[in-house]
Amino acid sequence: MAKLVQIGVPPSRPAPTRISKVQPVQPRSQVLWLQGITLAWMLVEFGVSAYAAVTAHSPVMLAFGSDSLVELMSAAVVLLQWIPGISISEQIATRTAAVLLFVLALVVTGTALASLVFRSHPETSFAGIGITISALLAMPVLAWLKRREARRCGNTALAADAAQSATCAYLALIALVGLAVNALFHIAWFDSAAALVAIPILIKEGKSAWKGQGCGCC
Repeated sequence: MAKLVQIGVPPSRPAPTRISKVQPVQPRSQVLWLQGITLAWMLVEFGVSAYAAVTAHSPVMLAFGSDSLVELMSAAVVLLQWIPGISISEQIATRTAAVLLFVLALVVTGTALASLVFRSHPETSFAGIGITISALLAMPVLAWLKRREARRCGNTALAADAAQSATCAYLALIALVGLAVNALFHIAWFDSAAALVAIPILIKEGKSAWKGQGCGCC
């Protein structure tokens, strides 16, 4: 009977439980690292964009700076999911990111239309050109890394935040074109027109985030 009892006890059964506990740790540390970089970069991006918008009276830079602020808030919301002791559901985080995108679309629309109505004349902004070039290089990489981690973790809120980063890259390109055309050819309305081009992108990404879907372009 003693031999039967010894044979019936599987000595290696605790091993799988150790593996299942260790697996989620690596993605979480990478998510914290990515979101920390995003927060730091968005602080710099928002500061430079706000300065450029005020000094150059540029609607497209105000729109780009608003995007930086919204993405800063979105990254903070996603980061809360991964901090021990703070409970926030994935659905709330995802839909918060979606609402922030819709808010951004309204801000961009209002700013651009007001600029066209009042016929403002934005000045050349080298600070704006510099920060948009930097964002155009950095944000696609961040978006790709976030999307990869979102697939590993199965986290739709992180996928929505990846959409925010991809949208930031699109807006950086649009803003850069608007700034460059205004600087080279002094076409005042092109700055506001460039801001309006971003609105369909923002609405599309907001709808995808609300449904819990990632951005197919990031």
